[in-house]
Amino acid sequence: MGATLRALRALVLLAGFHLLGLLLLALLGALDWVAWRWAPAVWALKTYAVSLLLAVPVVRGMLMLRTPRDEGVGGVPVTEAEEPRLWAAVRELAALVGTRAPDEIRLTADMNAAVTEDARLLGLLGGTRRLYLGLPLVAGLSEARLRAVLAHELGHYAHSDTRLSGITERSRLHVARTVERFEEKAGLKVARERARQERKSARRVAKGRTARKVDTTGVGLTYRVMARIYTEYGRFSLRATLSDSRRQESAADLAAARIAGRDATASALRALPALDAAHEFYLNAYATLGVEFGMLPPRGEVFGGVRHLLEARAEELAGTHVELPAEPATPYDSHPPTAERVATIESLPDDGRAAEADRPAFALLASPEKALPEVEDATLAPEALRMRRLDWPDLVHEAMTARYVRDTEELREALGEPTGAAGAAGLYGLDGLDQAERLRLEVEAFLDAVDAGTVWGLVDRLPQSEEAAAATGRAAREFARSSLRRELARLLTTVLAVDGRARWQFSWSAPTSLLLPDGYAEELPAALDAAIADRPDTERLRTLLAAG
Repeated sequence: MGATLRALRALVLLAGFHLLGLLLLALLGALDWVAWRWAPAVWALKTYAVSLLLAVPVVRGMLMLRTPRDEGVGGVPVTEAEEPRLWAAVRELAALVGTRAPDEIRLTADMNAAVTEDARLLGLLGGTRRLYLGLPLVAGLSEARLRAVLAHELGHYAHSDTRLSGITERSRLHVARTVERFEEKAGLKVARERARQERKSARRVAKGRTARKVDTTGVGLTYRVMARIYTEYGRFSLRATLSDSRRQESAADLAAARIAGRDATASALRALPALDAAHEFYLNAYATLGVEFGMLPPRGEVFGGVRHLLEARAEELAGTHVELPAEPATPYDSHPPTAERVATIESLPDDGRAAEADRPAFALLASPEKALPEVEDATLAPEALRMRRLDWPDLVHEAMTARYVRDTEELREALGEPTGAAGAAGLYGLDGLDQAERLRLEVEAFLDAVDAGTVWGLVDRLPQSEEAAAATGRAAREFARSSLRRELARLLTTVLAVDGRARWQFSWSAPTSLLLPDGYAEELPAALDAAIADRPDTERLRTLLAAG
């Protein structure tokens, strides 16, 4: 389907939204007329009121003339003077694709690349073109693969995909906002009815009568019916436009293969799902590890650190490129399944470019180490930019230690103020202790409770699985023993990490591990078993606690 026909279809779908609104208004008007002619006055007034309430969201949706711009995509614009090699590559690829180069290139923090165009007259006239290029994506690709990705994105310009997306997006937005208004009104009506019934039940209880069950069945039904009508139209529009979107993606893939090479394009498509997964893992396990405690990695590493992970796990990631994820195709997918896209590209004739020299895509950037902090400054929230910055090893150690301190808080609250062997704290008060000393005294309090035989009472105050809560007799005792051993080990580990005798080890290629003091790894399991035995012996744990 050519650009003109696609534009016409998009305009028809947008006009269909307004036509649907006019039909619904006409239907409401017809109901009002019927009520005026034949219904009793009271029912007629109720019909008028309902029609008015239903008509307001319809009219508001029809009068929403402007599509708000997406403010979510930011990034740092780079000029040709700042990044000459990147701009030269983009201009070269645009010429090969047969389209006008973008007017702006913005570097972002996403594992993605995208193009937009500020089209005019509902997309009938072109406008400012922007290319968004994620630095994490650049870090994960070779130059040949990145050229394939860029050629794919520029292919959307050549097929007028970005110009015409404005009309389609407006239709989707109109439908979504109208549905949202009806759903919101239905929710408010249900909430008011629930509150009314609850007040009525409270009055019944106050009079000594039985409260009635709250029932909101059927409340807000007219609003939900109207929302359903627009939802079905939205689904129809999506099916009509997203099928074309999938064809656009396939056409852009073929353009990339023609310009960047068959093998480079297929290789890039194979790499993208693995890179997405690796980036998500990196953000969760590394970049944001200390955010809840007010800690971030060094400046430029929040988004740039993923390149270290990708380098360290290159062989592991290479293995994931062989088998592509199975993606069930639906009519609402904007892209064809990755496996299908790869199969299409790999079925093309060999173009003889498999052995072309390759290098990391970061070579296209004049100064990645300058760009990474700038993108970070432009992307992170102000409160995040004010967080404490630590080198990776210190970040991992301090964040993991803080997490253990937090996770043992419930146990320490159950223990209460340390007593017995920890009673020396009373000489100057617990508030005068540093964190390490306080934790040590709390371990002492735990061990005192073990010696006194009162520690088993803590089990009921700690989280339990359903199986453990339902157990009785000897089974309950074993569940309790396992729980106490786990909590004691965690508390002792926290003490060792806080006072510096143990350290969490940072690694890009393996999970975080705890390096214990010499001898602890061998002694600790047996000492824990002895402490929570039927005849407890805490001396070995006390010796380990005092050592070093």
